[in-house]
Amino acid sequence: MRLTTLASLGASAALGLAALFVARIALPAAAADKPAVALPQPRTVPVVVAAQAISFGERLEARQLTVARYPADALPAGAFSTIDQVLAQDGGGAPVALTPLAQREPILPAKISGPGARASVAAEIAEGMRAYTIRVSDVSGVGGHALPGDRVDVVLMRDTNAGGGDLEGGGGGHGKNLVSQVVIQNVRVLGVDLNADPTSNKPATPQTATLEVSVEDAQKLAVASDLGVLSLALRRTGAAEIAPVRPMQTRDFVGAPRAAAAAPHARRTVPVAPRRAPLITVVEGDGTSGGSGA
Repeated sequence: MRLTTLASLGASAALGLAALFVARIALPAAAADKPAVALPQPRTVPVVVAAQAISFGERLEARQLTVARYPADALPAGAFSTIDQVLAQDGGGAPVALTPLAQREPILPAKISGPGARASVAAEIAEGMRAYTIRVSDVSGVGGHALPGDRVDVVLMRDTNAGGGDLEGGGGGHGKNLVSQVVIQNVRVLGVDLNADPTSNKPATPQTATLEVSVEDAQKLAVASDLGVLSLALRRTGAAEIAPVRPMQTRDFVGAPRAAAAAPHARRTVPVAPRRAPLITVVEGDGTSGGSGA
């Protein structure tokens, strides 16, 4: 009985050692000898990207560009495959950036100008839109805080009474009926004076503002600019709602004028007593006479 038990234990130990040998040594060695199966790699294509951040209006140079590999099914439309294509489009000179380019951002035709061209507002205008410039001041131009890329509303202030005075000079406070109305809403600022850089963050005292508007809105601005004074109202970033508005007039704030003051009382006529004739005294004797008033 004891011999049988010992034999069973010995056999179990031998089988355990054999299994341990197979798991630790034999199987890993066999796996190492088996050649690895290569996974299919996606096909890639060359794409020219910015090697560094490029500012708006900066002329491109070879050192600012590099070639990256993109999956063929993720190729950006219009991407360039060589740096020479970017620097010599149609055999011309190096283009300039029409928008800020981040590092590793693909260079696309819509983001750069034509051969040898310069950055211009015309390249920034969206399809079907127009650029229209209005005159502003430090106050009507939102203190210079409306910068390229911001969105604004345009407000018209005019006097509906003929000869009501100059709105800009503030002369003639009587006889005015001022009306304020919103001409257009949610339009993009393309440029302020000669600044068209959308990355600009330095407010300045403006004299003109160039807006991106439709043809119809350009007509509205042409008429409104001759009716009175145009001013900008800066919108919050991302706000695109069109608010329902109505014209506001002087009487909405001032109210009805006071009734004319009552006519002054007629001057009362005070009767004047007639002057009494002076008393004359005759003195007899030496012939002299004198008078005394009562």
